[in-house]
Amino acid sequence: MTKIGGFRDPAAERRYFAAYDRAMAECPEPSALFHVETRHGTTRVYRYGGDDPPIALLPGLLATSACYATLIPALAERHAVYAIDTLGEAGRSVQTAPFKDIRDRTSALDDVFESLGLTAVHLIGGSTGGWHAVNQAIHAPGRLASIGLLDATTVSAPFSRKVLWYGALAGVLDSERLWRRFLTWSAGEDVLDQPAARLVLAGIRSYRARVPFQVCPSEEALRSIRVPALALFGGRSTVHDSAAAAARLENLLPQADVEILPDAGHFLYLRPEDRELIIDRVLKWVV
Repeated sequence: MTKIGGFRDPAAERRYFAAYDRAMAECPEPSALFHVETRHGTTRVYRYGGDDPPIALLPGLLATSACYATLIPALAERHAVYAIDTLGEAGRSVQTAPFKDIRDRTSALDDVFESLGLTAVHLIGGSTGGWHAVNQAIHAPGRLASIGLLDATTVSAPFSRKVLWYGALAGVLDSERLWRRFLTWSAGEDVLDQPAARLVLAGIRSYRARVPFQVCPSEEALRSIRVPALALFGGRSTVHDSAAAAARLENLLPQADVEILPDAGHFLYLRPEDRELIIDRVLKWVV
């Protein structure tokens, strides 16, 4: 890559950050806010909670820290929780140098952990955030205690053809009705009016990302992972074949703790009962 991401124009940027502020208002008040300088730009990090071993949260594509509003309170009761706006995507992080490849992206996150003095980090990612967590475990595992994957995409299975087709059509036509249908189909219920979902849509409309393409790591790379891994998949996820993804991950990473939540969709913690189960699994995992 030779370019960096950015907003389409100043008006789009203003609209986006109005949506950002509404979505972040759903989160608890952070105990600290950081602007971490890395070799590829400035990363926004929100700190919440206690002093137990740190949990770092990586959002899905264009989702920002706001996507974890419903998980942060329970996770932060004992743990120091660091919610990260992914560098290179829409959000409060600001990219200033291009990413040449995936290793550059893992280096940028490692810079964040180093600057904050974090070691033995439990790195949890949802959707594309899970893909980032896996790449971190492959290319820069030194500061990790474990990784947690919440219906991680393009780790052990590709995107489904239907989600690629549906997402491309919604992106081209950019109609409210089609986006609502797409999100209802992918989430299992109508979520478009939720601030976090509106923020993702604002990012799609406002920001041009310039990042390496998201592809599945090789079998050799996945087998090389040595940090403990917890992987939860949505049984009704539409973005990939979750049963195939879970089975392949168990085969390539037999030390991983892999589970399918049978009634959950790709937005794994959307339903309260799934959210409670995920919180329970994660808190038992990161002790």
